[in-house]
Amino acid sequence: MPNVMLIAITAAILMIAACTEQTAPAEKTAKPHLVEIISAQSQNLTIQRERNGTLTALREIQIYNQEEGQITSFPFYENDKVNKGDIVAKLDDRLLKAQLDRTQALRRKAEQDLQRFKNLAAKGLTPQTEITRVETELAVARADEHALLTRLDYTVIRAPISGIVSERLSEQGNIAERYTHLLTLSDQSSLITEVAVSELLINKLHIGDKPQLSIDALGVIDPPLHGTITRIYPNLDPFTRTGTVEITLKPVPPGTRPGQLVRVTLKTEQAKRLLIPFTSLRRSTQGDYVFTIDSEQKAQITPVITGLNVNDQVEIVSGLSEGSAVVIRGYTNLHAGKAVTVVNVPALAQQTPNE
Repeated sequence: MPNVMLIAITAAILMIAACTEQTAPAEKTAKPHLVEIISAQSQNLTIQRERNGTLTALREIQIYNQEEGQITSFPFYENDKVNKGDIVAKLDDRLLKAQLDRTQALRRKAEQDLQRFKNLAAKGLTPQTEITRVETELAVARADEHALLTRLDYTVIRAPISGIVSERLSEQGNIAERYTHLLTLSDQSSLITEVAVSELLINKLHIGDKPQLSIDALGVIDPPLHGTITRIYPNLDPFTRTGTVEITLKPVPPGTRPGQLVRVTLKTEQAKRLLIPFTSLRRSTQGDYVFTIDSEQKAQITPVITGLNVNDQVEIVSGLSEGSAVVIRGYTNLHAGKAVTVVNVPALAQQTPNE
């Protein structure tokens, strides 16, 4: 009987040992960090942007009177064509003419007196002071005459440019006080628009470039309209980081008027640009960066300077070399020096040149 119990106890001990060996914890292995990458490649692209603007006349001149008086002639109305030099308004000049007649009479008298005193002086019959006095009177009379002739000229108002009347702000018979706005002349031989362009694009545009224009009010035009960049303003807005570009439309198609909406399509010259997906760009307080994978399959932080956005991609101006392996997925818990496992075959960035 004792032998049987000994055998049972020994069997129990062996079973417990076997179970202990079977339930021993397996050694833990770290999970690989999975990432997807692309190979950064340069592409020959033309960047295209559309901006909205408003058409305005090449020049608009506001005409004011420099003399006051009743308007005696006011022949032009809105949309009338006016040639440079045409009389657009006349003011009552009777009082000025009467003052001129008086001044001219005084001037003639002074001229006669001067000649008479000079003759007497030649005979020693008058002092030099008399000649000086009469010369002064003659100079004053001539100055008054010149001033009145100028004021009379102001009563006849002529068009300083050729154009059309865009505003008529008074009527014949009204009294126009000095410096009253009477008319506005608009030179619409060509129309211009100004559009805001980002600091990244403005340096890629040049005077003489011919962007495509579309005017909603005219519908589809065949062939398409093209304007000409005639001015690029030197300063940028410090808040929006945009500059102003002036585009001129000439000749002006029928039905086009100042105030209409115009859409301007700006294109840059074709150039090689290094693009990566916008979603791969990371930002920190130190600036923009991307995660790259080195030859040892470890992640590295690569600071970059960005340029233009092109659809879902961004241009890399500096910091990244062509062919670099850029992480596009798998950023969570990723840091410099971490070993990774690439789960895709690197693909080239898609060519998407238009916004």
